[in-house]
Amino acid sequence: MVQDLQFMNVKRIVTNISTHNLDAAKQFYQDILGLNLLMDHGWIQTYGSDELQSIQISFAMTGGSGTQVPDLSIEVDDIAEVLKRIKEAGIPIEYGPLDEPWGVRRFFVRDPFNKLINILSHI
Repeated sequence: MVQDLQFMNVKRIVTNISTHNLDAAKQFYQDILGLNLLMDHGWIQTYGSDELQSIQISFAMTGGSGTQVPDLSIEVDDIAEVLKRIKEAGIPIEYGPLDEPWGVRRFFVRDPFNKLINILSHI
């Protein structure tokens, strides 16, 4: 299995916080901490650093497409490979895989700690 890891890379991991008050996120993370608004779809906002992709945090009122807000979003470079591994491991897929209108292909699974994980790749 270790050799298989050479064919797929995790590109970033973003914590997602469920909220109905996106303004509070702006006040704290942008106005006080100085993070930039990197993405805003109205229902989800991501703050972070333009220089360091590893610094990101998202605040969402929904998970998009009628889903609940996932605990983490993990972007990978080969979503088909991850999907294959998930299926081989017998892990149930809770949503997807689907191509979303905002330009990602994604699916949701639960990790061993019952956290909802959004696994995605940009299309």
